[in-house]
Amino acid sequence: MVLPGLLEIAVLLSLVISGCLGRDVLRKSSRDTAPSGFTFTGPAALDTPLTLKIALTQGNPSGLEDALYDVSTPSSSNYGRHLTKAEAAAYVSPTSETMSAITSWIRLNGLNATTMTPAGDWISIQTTAAQANTLFGANYNVYVHESTGKQVLRTLEYSIPEELTSHVTVVHPTIMFPKFSALSPVFSTQPKQRTQPRADAVVDPVGASCNSTVTPACLRSLYGIPITPATESHNKLGVTGYFYNWADRADLQNFLIEYRPDMSSSTTYSLETLDGGSDPQDIDEASSEADLDIEYTVGIATDVPVIFISVGESNNDGDLDGSLDTIIYLLNQDSPPQVITTSYGDWETDVDEGMAANLCNAYAQLGARGVSLMFASGDGGVSGIQPISCTTFVPEFPSGCPYITSVGGTIGTNPESGVSFSAGGFSNYWARPFYQSTVVPEYLDYLGSTYSGLYNASGRGFPDVAAQARNFEIVTGGITELASGTSCASPTFASIISLLNDELIAAGKPPLGFLNPWLYSTAAFALTDITSGNNPGCNTTGFSATAGWDPVTGLGTPVFSKLKTAAGL
Repeated sequence: MVLPGLLEIAVLLSLVISGCLGRDVLRKSSRDTAPSGFTFTGPAALDTPLTLKIALTQGNPSGLEDALYDVSTPSSSNYGRHLTKAEAAAYVSPTSETMSAITSWIRLNGLNATTMTPAGDWISIQTTAAQANTLFGANYNVYVHESTGKQVLRTLEYSIPEELTSHVTVVHPTIMFPKFSALSPVFSTQPKQRTQPRADAVVDPVGASCNSTVTPACLRSLYGIPITPATESHNKLGVTGYFYNWADRADLQNFLIEYRPDMSSSTTYSLETLDGGSDPQDIDEASSEADLDIEYTVGIATDVPVIFISVGESNNDGDLDGSLDTIIYLLNQDSPPQVITTSYGDWETDVDEGMAANLCNAYAQLGARGVSLMFASGDGGVSGIQPISCTTFVPEFPSGCPYITSVGGTIGTNPESGVSFSAGGFSNYWARPFYQSTVVPEYLDYLGSTYSGLYNASGRGFPDVAAQARNFEIVTGGITELASGTSCASPTFASIISLLNDELIAAGKPPLGFLNPWLYSTAAFALTDITSGNNPGCNTTGFSATAGWDPVTGLGTPVFSKLKTAAGL
């Protein structure tokens, strides 16, 4: 895709690049030092190639939000009338003034630019460290990640030319450093002795065994999930994978043989890749995270086509880049999966606010187009994704984004309880959305002055819902293990929504799309309220689950039959 009028301009004028940069510049962003784990090695070689991604100011993001809620709120006359790709993109397309300013700047500096999104709100330019330093008042250096040895180019500050200050929101990569681990989306894994399939595996009622380990049979009994095969081939469920976390088809086959003997053991998933992603079928390279996500989507959403989206690192150097490239990839698709589950995230404070806002608006575009986005809430209680040393509670990204559905974790049966690691809290970036206008103030009244000053009481609360999250039996690397984390909960909830979508589409109705306005209104009765458990962290006992919404288990766990009724089936 080419930015109109830009790539056609192979600027041949020999301009002195600093000619347009002698003007005043506005300090855009800075940080004092590189984050822990990175070591400065020296200035970047001036001729080092560098691809910069630039987010242009979006034309009408508030209009996009209005449109999203209009098609996602059951009381609206437009409920379910999802937007097309072009209609959603039109809301965030840069204005003609922005396009004129960026085009002039690119022409003057002898650059070429490529559009990255249907809206044209992200462009990329190929440059060098020397030119980037001049263009943005930066000082690109080489930093080494101590535990992996990987090198990255980053600057501790950058500026935006004065003529672009109202037209550019983010330049990346600049001051945001990558994370070279997945922040362990699986809370823990441990080996388990393999057993032969039980004769009652398909209809195993909720019993003592489900309190110790979780299988598809347990989840079906606990949440009433049907085993009737889906019928709509164009209803798809996407599973994202990062950090060399690859699923293994042999592991899936063994999983189905043991835990879904009623299904064909040849049932599998399709693969889509970007940024050099792959899915090598080597038993030694099987990932417990990817196997978990695939086995509990294929194994629960019976016969729903599952797509494993494997994101490599050829065009990025960390999780944020991978997330950005994934959303750009999905925005460019004419028919993205109707449901997407992601078990990865970041601490909100580690994501530049402009970048976070842009990504969140991209999620809104997909939601307006009828896509349900589910993210694991994280595994560190009120400390964020994982337990860290902290003095205030750490919200998680993208769970704080109001346009996605955040899934927390539970444990046990009869009744379920919030699991201790279920991340939850309140965003510092986004205000409380309208669909939480009643339930969150009720929780804050219950909380009173407890933890005053440790969290943003006016922020968007998360998670929205929850599901089982401890001791899931998986097959990975040819052996059975137990896996725990909200990485278990998100694929489970996503599978339930995919099964509902299958029935909706078969009935000639639109898919559910962005879930939250429906979950907090029409479907609230279809969730089992979880009233015990807490999520400790930051040297506190964390928030407590209680009657109504809470920042441990959200609105509660699913009851399929009631959700079906709420969906009008």
